[in-house]
Amino acid sequence: MTTPTHPVDHELIQAAAHVARTRCRGDNHTMAAAARAKDGRIITAVNAYHFTGGPCAELVLIGTAAAQGAYHLETIVAVGDRDRGVVPPCGRCRQVLLDYFPALKIIVGEGDRIRSVPITDLLPESYVWADHQLNAE
Repeated sequence: MTTPTHPVDHELIQAAAHVARTRCRGDNHTMAAAARAKDGRIITAVNAYHFTGGPCAELVLIGTAAAQGAYHLETIVAVGDRDRGVVPPCGRCRQVLLDYFPALKIIVGEGDRIRSVPITDLLPESYVWADHQLNAE
């Protein structure tokens, strides 16, 4: 049984694609992300690739959003440079996004298969960090 999809936020896809087209250059910045904050704002970011492992665009976006006072994100999408289109989050990003925003929707797919799904659909039976913390009293 699959979870029904949610309406796709095409404005987010356009925002991420614009950033990927205009801000991603060379090998250091190859992915852009855009997220809709609970207050309606769109926040964007790019990855910071480095051979030692750099943060993906989705992770940079979490920090950028916090720096702008947006602590509740509703939907996120990542788009690759060179017109690669929507790119699903990697495993690390899926786990971090789930831990930070358990109700987050992720835009995935390509072409006429673009859809918005709950993060939990991308990590079924996942480990949720907050569920396993001891209560500090």
